[in-house]
Amino acid sequence: MNCADLLDLLADGPVIAAVKDDAGLDAALNSDVSLLFLLYGDILTIDSMVAKVHSAGKKVFVHLDLVDGLSAREVAADFIASHTAADGVISTKPALTRRARELGLVAIQRVFLLDSMALKNVDRHFSQESADLVEVLPGLMPKIIRRLCQSTGKPIIAGGLISDKEDVTGALSAGAVAVSSTNPAVWDM
Repeated sequence: MNCADLLDLLADGPVIAAVKDDAGLDAALNSDVSLLFLLYGDILTIDSMVAKVHSAGKKVFVHLDLVDGLSAREVAADFIASHTAADGVISTKPALTRRARELGLVAIQRVFLLDSMALKNVDRHFSQESADLVEVLPGLMPKIIRRLCQSTGKPIIAGGLISDKEDVTGALSAGAVAVSSTNPAVWDM
């Protein structure tokens, strides 16, 4: 999968199931979403989890920072690229997303916007080479999403605290290409 393929997939279905446990994974596999974010797992199970998602006909991104047994070093991206068939990765660490891109994976840079300083850091320090997309948390800030679409020049995914149709439409109307949510009720919107 490349970035253009991902954007086409999201244009057809802009809701991403973010799963943090086995029950969430099973629910997401039985939902209409076409893309899952794996926010859990370990180095012994991540390959089989990715295979399970693919066998259900869905695409999957692995959150490098949340897989037990992986370090916060570039070798984490190497491991996912060589030991799984993941379609891409997510990380809060630019070095990991940059390395994933070098390996041919689609990379999503996750940023937490806690205050104006965090926003300035994204505007000032975001590297065009470090990621293909940006996931912004919390995703309930249409004005900020609009601003980041312009300042980063990257497609934006709104995540965190997305809980109803109004949240989804607000984020998409502000320019986000998709929303991610752990809430199964959102997956079927």
